[in-house]
Amino acid sequence: MFTSLGVKHFPKLLVGGFLWNICRWGFGFLGPYLVNEMTESPRLVQLTGSFLWGPMLLAGAVGGALADRVDRRRLVVGQFGVLVPATLAMAAAISTVGVPVWLVYVMMSTAGVGWIIDMTGRRALIYDLVGPTHISNAMALEAISSSLGLIIGSILGGVVIDLLDSGSAWFALAALMTGAALILSRVPHIEATHPYQPDQGTCEVPARGFTGEVAAGFRSARANRSLLSLLGVTVLVNFFHFSYFPMTQVVATRLEATPLLTGLLAAGTGIGMLSGALWVLVRSPHRGRSYVIGVLGAFTVIVGYGAFKIYILVFLSLTIASFFIGWFSATQAALVMTITEDAMRGRAMGLLAMSIGSLPIGMYALGEAAEQLGVTEAIVGFNLSGLTLLVFWLWRRPQILSHP
Repeated sequence: MFTSLGVKHFPKLLVGGFLWNICRWGFGFLGPYLVNEMTESPRLVQLTGSFLWGPMLLAGAVGGALADRVDRRRLVVGQFGVLVPATLAMAAAISTVGVPVWLVYVMMSTAGVGWIIDMTGRRALIYDLVGPTHISNAMALEAISSSLGLIIGSILGGVVIDLLDSGSAWFALAALMTGAALILSRVPHIEATHPYQPDQGTCEVPARGFTGEVAAGFRSARANRSLLSLLGVTVLVNFFHFSYFPMTQVVATRLEATPLLTGLLAAGTGIGMLSGALWVLVRSPHRGRSYVIGVLGAFTVIVGYGAFKIYILVFLSLTIASFFIGWFSATQAALVMTITEDAMRGRAMGLLAMSIGSLPIGMYALGEAAEQLGVTEAIVGFNLSGLTLLVFWLWRRPQILSHP
């Protein structure tokens, strides 16, 4: 279960990433909570998610190309030089004069850029460190780290708000990010994959310039049918399924939940994903089939999250659906890295980030639908539509199902 932990320096990457996972999901909880408290508008609450994940759509490929060109460790550590001061300023403003809604959106976008850097830089760095032998195990542990981060980030946010106030919760995020930066800075330089390696049989002609390397990433995706199949699944699950996450604040308000119970409900996503990722870690199943079955199960079960009006049933529906998503998340990055040639790995992760970038569009669309039709109708309709389109996509592009 833990073979990759024996690789020197990988535990530092994992622990530093774990602290950052707590923070990024903390942003995903605190931003919507603050806007819901100020506006009680599903549309404006959903926009916090659109701004948090929006940079993935706009800059994912650029981030991937950057991760292939520069020292990945410096890139990952350097992001905290911006994020920590910005979070401290946000915390101070909330605790004193208050903040306008637009400033919350700016902070969400800043955190979203950090998310791109982590996905394209630190995760590619993991492959550079552990290699193909341990990558599946390392990515399963990474998925567990993300799930635990979601649980702790959401519950911690609710607890701190309950005991103190919103500003204190933002101060806690800044402290955790400082810890992540210190741990990751202790990882030594790791040689990244060179963009042109004829000794490994790479046939690609080296791209000329930064924009050429970005374009090469898109050409590679078009030629790699398995990668294209995977990216299509990713677009659908993020647009139609994951778009519910900021809506948790609205659902919790409808259920008359306290801040602590709201945090627990948001943590249901992490509890389910953690269980699913552990299942993948222990069983080491067929990755392609697990990736797809996880999405099919999630689209089906999440309907209860929108339809039920009793807290425990809503919580169980969300948690079980997220168990299936745990299969999806635990196999996704490993599949991308193993079906992509060495020279394109960072850019492939950038394209994955762009596919996840369908999420902010889905979040806005879900918020608009909830504003016009109601929360239940929007969530149920979105997921049933996603399930239908997923079946059609896999009928046309089934290649990802064949990868072990």
